[in-house]
This record gives sequence, C-alpha cells and structure tokens, in this order.
Amino acid sequence: MTNTIKDVAKKAGVAPSTVSRVIADSPKISAKTKMRVRAVMEEIGYYPNVHARNLVNKRTNVVGVIMPSASYAPFHNPFFPEVLRGITAQANEGKYGLYLSTGQTESDILEEVKEMVHSRRVDGIILLYSTKADTVIPFLLEENFPFVIVGRPPELLEDTVSYVNNDNIKAAKMVTEYLLLLKHEKIGFIGGREDAYVTLDHKEGYYQALCEAGVSVNEQYLVYHDEVFEGGEQAVIELMAKQDPPSAIIVADDLMALGVLRMLQSMSYDVPKDVSVISFNNVLMSELANPPLTTLDIHIYELGFQAAELLREHIQTPDLPAAARVVGHRLVRRSTTKAYRNE
Repeated sequence: MTNTIKDVAKKAGVAPSTVSRVIADSPKISAKTKMRVRAVMEEIGYYPNVHARNLVNKRTNVVGVIMPSASYAPFHNPFFPEVLRGITAQANEGKYGLYLSTGQTESDILEEVKEMVHSRRVDGIILLYSTKADTVIPFLLEENFPFVIVGRPPELLEDTVSYVNNDNIKAAKMVTEYLLLLKHEKIGFIGGREDAYVTLDHKEGYYQALCEAGVSVNEQYLVYHDEVFEGGEQAVIELMAKQDPPSAIIVADDLMALGVLRMLQSMSYDVPKDVSVISFNNVLMSELANPPLTTLDIHIYELGFQAAELLREHIQTPDLPAAARVVGHRLVRRSTTKAYRNE
C-alpha cells in the first residue's frame, strides 16, 4: 500500500499542509519541523509526486542545454563534457534535470529552442556557444524566457543578457605576452570559428599584446578552423607553408593543439626547439600530450557550474536584473614552449 501525505502528517504530528510546505522547502516552516517531517518521510518510504507538484507550480524542473550545431562536432571536443559536468553538479543541487539539445544547423537549433519554449518543456536555457549572427538570443529576449550564455553576448546586449565568461581578451593577451617574453616575435594565431565571440576576443588580446610590444601584426599568421583535431592539422599546414613561418603558435583550443603537435611532428619540426605551441582550456589530454602542452586553464567546470547557478536564480526570481560573472584563468606551463634562439 502506497503511503500518502496524510500518513506522513499523522506520524509526524503535523497538518498535511505542513508536510506540503516542507516538501516545497518553504521558509515559513522551522528547521526543526522540517527535520522531523523529512525523517518520517524517509522512515515510511514516502516519495512526493514531483510531476504533480510541478504542474501546480507551473514548473518542469528541467533546464535546456543548447550545444553548438552538430556541423562543428561539439561532442568531439572535451570542453563540452567538462562544462556539462559543472552544469550537472549545480542542477543536481537544485534537483533540476537536463534536456540536452544540438541541431545539425543553426536553423535546426532555433526551431528546437522555439519548440522547447512554446511547449514549456524547460524552465530555462543555457547556451553553450555565442556567435555574431545567432538568432536564438533575440528570440529568447522577445519571449522573456530565462536563459544564460556560457560566453558573451553582442556588445549591445551585455547589459540585457546574463552570461558567464572568461576575460578572453586578457587571457589571449597573457599567452601572447608570455611568448613575447620568451623572445618570440613571429607568433602565429590559430583561431576557432571566425564568427564566435571567443575567437574575436582572443584575436583582440593577441593584437593588443603585439602592438604594446611594438611588434607588427602579420595578418598571414592568422588562420581559422573548426575546433577539432583535424582543424589543428589543417591550420598548421597553412601556417608552416608561409615563406617565413612563425616560431611560436597560439592555438584556440587544446584539441586543435593536439592536431598541431601531430602535424608538426610529421613535418619533422621539434616542439619546442623549432616551434613553441601554447593553447587554451587545460583539458586532461593537454597534460597527456607528447610533449605535454602548455595551456591556459579557463576553469571549464566552474563556467558550467556558475551558468547553471545563475540560471536557477533567474528561474526562481523572474524579475532579476541581467548579471555577468567572470571566471578567472591561469597559465599552466609544460613542455611545448621555449625561449626563441636565432641559430
């Protein structure tokens, strides 16, 4: 026989309405009463009907997570499992489930987001990408639907949209300055999607560091490819085919950097003796690379955790003003960078 709220109330010596408020974690109920009621619930094996409660509250207790379009192979990149790990940890704390979505194209993503919003399948959305021509952000703003970006929105919307991001200009400036301190001046730049704000910000930081050091920007040293292993291979072929190839390379992503290292090795370049390589993200494979990869740790888990936390706040308080959170970074020096020697 299934136990009911009335059974819990009777055994705990409280009214059924009090049990309902304990289940909803109402601040009007004392901690002592909550402990007593929860102890009885556990003792008799009573589990609340979450679906019924959500119908009353007009909530699903589900968060939508939107990946980049499948054409950019997001599941190939270890950034996404790690950011999802952070999102999941926070979602579990708030007893939220996740609805993971990725479309084959940008238009597929927009259509699925529209369906999620109009059918009220989720309470809020986390976007794991941010690009210049994105159509999802304007739609979500128009619908006044809770959402948070991992990345940053367009400059005109920075006071309107909540987001969690690194200071990617400062981060790219740091890695460029590090190579400059190692006496490199011919520094290549391998960016990811050219329309992604993270790429634009990395490029800006790269420019700033070179200009402040009095080093001319060589536009031939800038190439862009998808953030996958093969993208790194193709990009480094382009760079090293230049008449005067770079002595150091900044790579947008660790997975791309592994492709860079593999291709440099196949072309008989010694890393870091002939070419220094530095990357972003500090995923596990960067430490296991051969040689171990110098990279910038952007605390991916924390990006996901804080994005989920911020979205939860917006779901619980719909009128909450837009907020921006910036997660720090740190340089992890390993074996792919070395001082330049003109031999």
